Amino acid sequence: MLAVEPQIRWAVLPADRSAARSRTRARQVRVGDQLLVWSQEGDPAPEAARRGTAESELSLVTQVGRAFQDAHPGVPVVLDHGRHLIVDAGVALRERADTCWRVEPLPADGVAVDRPERRAGAADPEVEKLLLSATRPTYESDLTWISQLDTRHSLSAGFRQAADRAEAALNALGFATSRFAVVVGGGQSENVIADRPGTGEGPRGVVLVTAHLDSVNLAGGPEALAPGADDNGSGAAGVLLLGQVLATRAWRNDVRLILFGGEEQGLFGSRQYVAALPPAERSRIRAVLNMDMIGVRNSAEPAVLLEGAPVSRGLIDDLSAAAATYTRLRVETSLNPFASDHVPFIAAGVPAVLTIEGNDSANGTIHSENDRLANIDFDLALEILRMNAAALAGWLVPG
Repeated sequence: MLAVEPQIRWAVLPADRSAARSRTRARQVRVGDQLLVWSQEGDPAPEAARRGTAESELSLVTQVGRAFQDAHPGVPVVLDHGRHLIVDAGVALRERADTCWRVEPLPADGVAVDRPERRAGAADPEVEKLLLSATRPTYESDLTWISQLDTRHSLSAGFRQAADRAEAALNALGFATSRFAVVVGGGQSENVIADRPGTGEGPRGVVLVTAHLDSVNLAGGPEALAPGADDNGSGAAGVLLLGQVLATRAWRNDVRLILFGGEEQGLFGSRQYVAALPPAERSRIRAVLNMDMIGVRNSAEPAVLLEGAPVSRGLIDDLSAAAATYTRLRVETSLNPFASDHVPFIAAGVPAVLTIEGNDSANGTIHSENDRLANIDFDLALEILRMNAAALAGWLVPG
């Protein structure tokens, strides 16, 4: 007789149904405000369970926008939480690599995306004054010129124009700037780097604020229109605004701003930058704050995802506290980094965190000619930037 694989049965419940496991002995994974509970044939079934096939295999997908769903429209989605999906897909998909999506087993600890309790602290008057300098007119002006270029493809004249203008703006703020050559396929792009020394005596730490400057139109190719207002004009303009905010104060630790090239082709700018860091310089890094897509509101409540790894826990906690204290943002967290410039730092053991708009898969315009300024919610972007500035103030330490 042929052996028959047991069928999987699952149910999606509100995440506060914490008693589900004790009642059903089923396995579970939390994804934000939802809880997926599942069991195999012969186990007690979750309430309102749906039945998969004998070949069912639940997997966690992390994607950029809707990249996985667009590439695999026939794969059943069991739970949709924007950047994170749980799908009914075979193991074979886990062995395929893509720059815009990843498939892997469900997390062993039962948490794919956490939603920490909102815990506001006492607001610091000095931090509140600092946040007043994070203004919309400056941010909107920078994002406007960045997104008005036809394209910022990493190998394009538009990218070089954006890099030149960004460097000039950072020089005007008093930062010492440099360029870092980046190999992208058979061509060359670059990173724009801006440094401002701290006032602390003896060995100082350095805090990095980063975003990628390039844009891409995946369907149209390198010459096609790619305004990239959200991806990632929003983050690049954020680096410029935070540079202006931080330049108003003295800090004990050094500040380093980086605008990366080659991100859309495979994180080339950040990978090559991290690989070239001398060990002593790498050990000086106290925190890396990366911004990628912070400008489109995809839900009724303004939301941000903080993504890192176990090495990033302290940074994530600080950002969560800053969000609760100084903003109205709903915060979710993930310790499963993917597909942005925080990843190479984490791989090297450096604490790094990504800030990205919540539920980004609802943003269907990225990587196309439709990623335009008209889609930007400046209130959301400024809330994320205020959260970031408040956390940076703690990491840099007032001088």
